[in-house]
Amino acid sequence: MSRVLVIDDEPSICWSFDQALSDSGHEVCIASTAEAAFAEIDRFQPEVVLLDFRLPGMDGLTALRRLQSTEAKPPVILMTAFGSLDLAVSALGDGAFDYLPKPFDLDDAVNVVARALASRGPAPAPPVPPAQDRHELVGVSRGMQEVFRQIALVAQQNVPVLITGESGVGKELVARAIHKHSGRDPSRFVPVCVPVLSESVMESELFGHVKGAFTGADRDRPGLLEQAHEGTAFFDEIGDVPLAQQVKLLRVLEDQQVTPVGGNASRPSSFRLVAATHQPLDRLVAAGRFREDLYYRLSVFQIHIPALRDRPDDIPALASRFLSQIAGDRSLTFSDDTLAALRQRHWRGNVRELRSAVQHAAVVCRGRQITTECLPAPSAGISTSEATETARIHDLLRDWARRRLVQARDGQLQIPLFDQFLDAYEPPILEAALDASQGNRRTAAELLGLHRETLRKRLRKYGIGGEETPDRDAE
Repeated sequence: MSRVLVIDDEPSICWSFDQALSDSGHEVCIASTAEAAFAEIDRFQPEVVLLDFRLPGMDGLTALRRLQSTEAKPPVILMTAFGSLDLAVSALGDGAFDYLPKPFDLDDAVNVVARALASRGPAPAPPVPPAQDRHELVGVSRGMQEVFRQIALVAQQNVPVLITGESGVGKELVARAIHKHSGRDPSRFVPVCVPVLSESVMESELFGHVKGAFTGADRDRPGLLEQAHEGTAFFDEIGDVPLAQQVKLLRVLEDQQVTPVGGNASRPSSFRLVAATHQPLDRLVAAGRFREDLYYRLSVFQIHIPALRDRPDDIPALASRFLSQIAGDRSLTFSDDTLAALRQRHWRGNVRELRSAVQHAAVVCRGRQITTECLPAPSAGISTSEATETARIHDLLRDWARRRLVQARDGQLQIPLFDQFLDAYEPPILEAALDASQGNRRTAAELLGLHRETLRKRLRKYGIGGEETPDRDAE
């Protein structure tokens, strides 16, 4: 039987706690003021304290600080109907186990008491962990063991490597592992995050520039590829490199020389290229957005990283690694139920999303063990198949628009591009809405989010749906 001290001047709340906690097997002591509670503490020796903030006499925060100074230091759950951000921060900063804004669900409050009691167990002596490399790969699944094998095979071979996989699976970690075991200069791993480089500055960033090459170039500046000399250049999202820069990158790979913007003299740049992408480069080649010769140069050796949902055996080890990095001096562990819940999630954001969930849980957890209640709600993003389909549609539309814009530049475009787009792709959407509504135009307009008259005009323009009749348009 556990001892719970309730300090509150509202008789109804005290009565409710007395009944609920007693029914749960706890011994309850009630005090209406902090002064009365301290007179009972030595006798009662509470294991958990439920403490109201607004009390006659000594207020809750003062009582909390005094309780924290006692030898027993029982977990304190602060309650108030007059909460504020400052109060919540002060309470948790002063050592409160949790903070309950009134009114609260009594069952939830009893659960908080149970968690507070569980937190009083002796803290396990944390093992002295070996020094951890935050870039070290973690995985026990067959999929990751195969990735480890491929890294070992290619690390010391002087060939380009193409790493594929969904966003967030850890492609840069694989690239760093290849560099680490390659025997190259450890300090010369140069990451190139292609998506953050605008096309206007990419050439200067990659190849460098000489003084006076353009406005603002007040000194010579080596590019990223020159900095990677005798090391590894890691191109994240290589598929986003513009075609003009792809030509120059291929020439650097073949000649091992870099010519800075505005300069005539080449500089040596012998680096190992490791590239990563979540896009299918073969499709980009077919669409004319990626050079075929560069694709073959990059794909000498490919490593595919499985999605986290396809390797649930890796989740406990990854979660524990993240927790040890995040928790700092706190001795935090996962409950078995929590690890089971983590294994069951889909993890659309892969390892990146898992780390975010562990960070959230570590912040929310007020005891020594992370329970399922500490986890954030599962993400409600679109499914992987939907994301792939949407990305494919975007790629096709982008390619279509680029071809039309070339025609516009050459003076061959007779109809404005946006009108061409609507003429080509609006009719299938209208037809699908009519099919879904069984020809009822009012329902079709509601499905499309259009005014009924707007839909009627669009259907008439494209000759869709035939003549409108009262029967087909009836409710």
